Amino acid sequence: MPASQGHLELPHPRRLLWTAAWNVAESVGLPFGAYVVVTDVVSPDAGLLAGTAVVWLLIAIRKLVTGSVSALLMISALVLTIQTVVAISTGYMWMFQAQFPLANLAMCVVFARTAPTRKPLVAQLAAEVVALKQPETHHPGLHRFFQGATWFWAGLFLLLTMGMAVMMVTEPFKLFMLVSSAYTVGLTLVGAAVCVVWFLAVLRRQGLRLRFSGA
Repeated sequence: MPASQGHLELPHPRRLLWTAAWNVAESVGLPFGAYVVVTDVVSPDAGLLAGTAVVWLLIAIRKLVTGSVSALLMISALVLTIQTVVAISTGYMWMFQAQFPLANLAMCVVFARTAPTRKPLVAQLAAEVVALKQPETHHPGLHRFFQGATWFWAGLFLLLTMGMAVMMVTEPFKLFMLVSSAYTVGLTLVGAAVCVVWFLAVLRRQGLRLRFSGA
């Protein structure tokens, strides 16, 4: 059920943490865990194949059990598939490095494609990852926020793509891996903070409140 007319609703904090933790574990933790274990035992290429296999297996299970697949899980599958194909297609180091900007470029395209639609990706992720329920009454300003935030993330992934492409040709491999990781984490944290502040400002402007179930 949607939230009441003047509210956006989140589940009880315990359920919120569980929902978010499960979505992250399913989409990131399990595939990454498979990658780490198989890489340690066999090889990095085998690890990528294992991580990709796990995420597609989870998609199949989700589809059979619930009839639907979360956007976050599909994003994880897209990124891992691109990285696996690129990384193991040749033995060249630059092809291994290319998996990172190409994965970010794919993310940019995915976010940009949904931004102008009735279901921008940020709204889908908010509903799935933290179970955010929007008001029964349509709020154009709120919808514009989700569209704008989706464009915003598309732009961030484009910045990541360009930054990593430059680092590929200017930095040695070890420094590239270190700096690109820090660049990704830093830009993601800044993006998340901007979106939270932006979201709260939109709620105030629209006269909406955010509350937990039962509050």
